[in-house]
Amino acid sequence: MSSREKKNKHNGQLSPDNIYINRELSWLAFNRRVLLEAADPNVPLLERLKFLMIYQSNLEEFYRVRIGILTHRAMLTPDSGDPVSGMLPEAQITAALQITRDQQELMEDIWKGIRDELHENKIDVLDFRKISKVDELMSKKLFGDIRDLLFPKIIPADQPLPFLWNGEANVIAFLGRGTEQKICIIPLHRVPAYQSFEIDGCQKIVLTAPLVRHFLPQLLKKETIVQSAIVDVTRNADVFFSSMEDRADDNFRDKVSGMLSKRKREMPVRVRIQGKLADPFRAMLIRKLRVPEERVFTQAVPFDLSFRSCISGPASFRYPDRKPARDLGLKKGEYFSYIDKHDLLMSFPFQSMMSFVDLIYEAADNPDVLSVKITLYRMSGSSKIAAALAYAADRGKDVLCLLELRARFDEQNNIDYSEMLEEAGCRIIYGLPDQKVHSKLCVITRQKGKILSRITQVGTGNYNEVTGEQYTDLSLITSREDVGREAEAVFAALENGELPPEAHALWIAPLSFKPRVLELLDREIEKGENGRVAIKINSLNNREVMEKLIECSQAGVKVELFIRGICSLRAGVPGLTENITVSGIIGRWLEHSRIYSFGEGPDQRLFIGSGDLLNRNLERRVEAFIEAVTPDTREQLNVILDALRNDREKSWTMQPDGTYVREEGGEGTSSQEALYRYFSTRKVSLEEKQEEPETKAAPKAGEKEPAEGGLLGWLKRVFMS
Repeated sequence: MSSREKKNKHNGQLSPDNIYINRELSWLAFNRRVLLEAADPNVPLLERLKFLMIYQSNLEEFYRVRIGILTHRAMLTPDSGDPVSGMLPEAQITAALQITRDQQELMEDIWKGIRDELHENKIDVLDFRKISKVDELMSKKLFGDIRDLLFPKIIPADQPLPFLWNGEANVIAFLGRGTEQKICIIPLHRVPAYQSFEIDGCQKIVLTAPLVRHFLPQLLKKETIVQSAIVDVTRNADVFFSSMEDRADDNFRDKVSGMLSKRKREMPVRVRIQGKLADPFRAMLIRKLRVPEERVFTQAVPFDLSFRSCISGPASFRYPDRKPARDLGLKKGEYFSYIDKHDLLMSFPFQSMMSFVDLIYEAADNPDVLSVKITLYRMSGSSKIAAALAYAADRGKDVLCLLELRARFDEQNNIDYSEMLEEAGCRIIYGLPDQKVHSKLCVITRQKGKILSRITQVGTGNYNEVTGEQYTDLSLITSREDVGREAEAVFAALENGELPPEAHALWIAPLSFKPRVLELLDREIEKGENGRVAIKINSLNNREVMEKLIECSQAGVKVELFIRGICSLRAGVPGLTENITVSGIIGRWLEHSRIYSFGEGPDQRLFIGSGDLLNRNLERRVEAFIEAVTPDTREQLNVILDALRNDREKSWTMQPDGTYVREEGGEGTSSQEALYRYFSTRKVSLEEKQEEPETKAAPKAGEKEPAEGGLLGWLKRVFMS
């Protein structure tokens, strides 16, 4: 077997020539790129530590959700293969476990490098295996401060373990010998994850789990401690509704609450151990947790890296300050007047989401406004948008909020908001039985005399002010009446518990999303080598769309895919995808916006919306998309696409074998930095002419701009400045 065949077999692909990549393995490859950002010496030290935190957090969710789903499938339908790669559930689990182990070695090396660099800067994360007398004395005092919050649970070794909650560190000690063996569990959820002190100009960080483990003899004075370790359990989060036919509000909220209670006690899908355990004790622990040996990982990296927040350090430890621009050039009270004449595109996090909040308050105070309708998927813990909606209801507006209670890991937050908004006077509805409502859609209806008019907003990201400063997203607001009518039809269907009808001014999944994408791809196929497609999304795995993209490539259409995460289609394979490129940005902000571009120049059609090209977005979710039709909004979207094309600093490019490489020597070409400079200084004005000039066609990637003007000219000036 050749090395190439071995590699493809290891990655779980059907054959060396298979064009498709399994979605789970593609996601793990994405998370590896996140991990490598933590190893990049050009990234500030504390930001590298943050990427290490993100890597671990991503991996926990992957095991809770994806491995949880595969575990159920392996039990219920073991012979049902992945529709794209053909891999069986058990084969996917086995491959994912091996990749995780391979990545763990890299993670350990990166952690050691970060820890050493912190030490060089007089920041020590204490290692109790080699601790000075002074640090020992100070640590002993810190242990004394939390001792009364520790509640050891001691059981005979032949009894079941107390329940270990998901994602919570526990110190486990094996006590006694022979027939006197016992096990002690010390949950740490009541104590802070870390403490710190300063001595001789050096900051000392004391992680609670190893602190408690070190001082076990003081806590268990009457016991003989044989061995101890720190243990963390990851539990399956793949809990689903057996029936959703009864949609009565209170009953549905109760169902979701019951699901959350059930999820907390689901079976373990992964166990992490910090500290060496002799084989008999390790075997006993695994047996009691009822988890297979291959799902147990021993790691030196702390499970919780949140101590990052307590480190101050010099400015060079962090990214330069990049605050979202709060001033778009419009004051509260001027948005309606502007949007009546112009479409407005906002780009986050370069611009502030507070402009949208101002729009809701303006709607609340405008006597002509009858209603505000909005879909809510994930909101921040203290949502300014929710406050604005409650204010609008208090001002007598009909406020309809669709809260999707099945937004994974945000269910309780959405339950709480549904109750709060209902008490404030908003009308609350929920998702559909078979489809999550994932759209980011808001429509404001006004009446002046007998004339109804609407303002519609369509976004790529959630109505969440926190992630609005962490994710790149887009929001387009328009007063186009055809858009407003279709948005109203969406809400009318959702109120009746029905699937939204087909739409044209908007794309609404599932009925109007995939057909429109395939139709526009066919349009480009007809152009042959003159065809152009550029798509920026988070994930791609739908077989029908991928087959159409292969057709595009074989027809000579140039296809650019900017995909941050999962991509199940190999790029650059001769005869199949040789005209397709796949690249993705891993940078300061999470790339989250979705842009669909078909054609170029005056013939170009540009859309933004809430959905990726995953099966779930195309078939099992309600998504909303809108076309950018004005020269101004089209130009801004082309600026984004050109910035992505020219990024050689934070962009990873897929190779024909499915691996990714990052070009070296691209410093100063970061698309995120360029777009921050562009959007953070961009303002609009009520005095702008209603008739805007035609947009100049965006130059092809790699084509020189004949003059210093235009999009590439602007990018060149930004990158070279």
